[in-house]
Amino acid sequence: MMMKKILGTVFIMGVLLQGIYAQEEGKFRLGLDVGYAIPDGEGGILVALEPKYNIANNMNVGLRVEGAALAKDVNSNEFSTEAEGTFNVSVLGTFDYYFNTSSTSSFAPFIGGGLGYYALTDVEINDNDFTNQVTIERETEVEDKFGGLIRAGVEWGKFRLAASYNIVGDSDLGNGVDVNNSYVGLSLGFYAGGGKWGL
Repeated sequence: MMMKKILGTVFIMGVLLQGIYAQEEGKFRLGLDVGYAIPDGEGGILVALEPKYNIANNMNVGLRVEGAALAKDVNSNEFSTEAEGTFNVSVLGTFDYYFNTSSTSSFAPFIGGGLGYYALTDVEINDNDFTNQVTIERETEVEDKFGGLIRAGVEWGKFRLAASYNIVGDSDLGNGVDVNNSYVGLSLGFYAGGGKWGL
């Protein structure tokens, strides 16, 4: 529900902005984004690098490489705790579509998505033994996942504000314990190249 509200707000803000420029077909772009990652647990940080190619004045394809440091919740029928030091590295093919016309404004709202591979670090958790009042640390291996993302945002000149939802399958740690790997990303970035916005 929260993700729908975030994406909806960003999208509506962009659409209501008057006048939208076009990027230039046939040009390459390189974007760098930094931001806040919101998993099922406490937040973290993310950094993404994304080279793109403009296949039209209002569409581009790219390859996003993102690293996200996350504090994920570990869930089971018996306890709920937090994994320590988890880190995702993802490589996704992406597509963005811009809602643009020729005008005198440099605002460009967009929506997009992607598919690719998420490399997940092993999960380290603390098991609390309440009977003996001790804490046992253990590390559990997790498998990497294929996943995807949906995103929306606004570009203004060479700057970019975006909200994304990374859809990644849960990791089963055994004995009814699992970790939700999906997360929301809120990022601010800029790009170089891509031609001029406008005709």
